[in-house]
Amino acid sequence: MGKTITKEEFSLAKVDAVINKYVGKPGGLLSILEEVQNLNKHKYLPEEVLAYISKKTAIPLSRIYSVVTFYAFFNLKPQGEHSIIICRGTACHTRRSKELLEFIKKMLGIKEEESQEGEKVFLTTADKKFTIKTVACFGQCALAPVVEIDGVIYSHMTENKLKELVSRIARRGKAK
Repeated sequence: MGKTITKEEFSLAKVDAVINKYVGKPGGLLSILEEVQNLNKHKYLPEEVLAYISKKTAIPLSRIYSVVTFYAFFNLKPQGEHSIIICRGTACHTRRSKELLEFIKKMLGIKEEESQEGEKVFLTTADKKFTIKTVACFGQCALAPVVEIDGVIYSHMTENKLKELVSRIARRGKAK
C-alpha cells in the first residue's frame, strides 16, 4: 500500500466525482468500480485506488476485493490499450479458436506465465498496446470463431482477418 497514486494514473478529483455520483445507489459499487477503472488508460484498479474507494464509501476493502475478483471485467494489473478476447467455447474451439490464440500470441510476442494458482496468465505486450484474454463463451456460437477487439465482436475470424485488424490498430489506433 506504500505506492503513491500518480496523476498520470488517476485524478482523485475524478474518482471523487464518480463516487459521489453512485454512492448509496443500488449497484453503486459496481458502477463506481467500472467507471473508475475506465479513468485509467490501462484499465485497471490499483490497490491504492481500491483502498481510497473503501475509505470514501465506508465499504470494507474485503468486500470491494470480493467484487473485483468475482467479475472477470475488473483488472488488478495494467492492461493494454487494446484488448483482444478470444472465445474458447465449444463451437469456437471446434472452429480453431485455439489456433487463433496461438497465432496472435506469437504475432504480438506475448508469452504466458503461470499464476500462483497454476493457471495460465496472458501478459500484456511490452509496449502496453495489447492484452490478450480468453472467455469461456460469448454466446455467439453460430458466428464461431468469435473474437472481441476493444468491445467489438468479430465473427468467423481467421488468422488473416485477425492479423489485418491488429495491424490496422497498431498503425491507426483503431480497427475500422
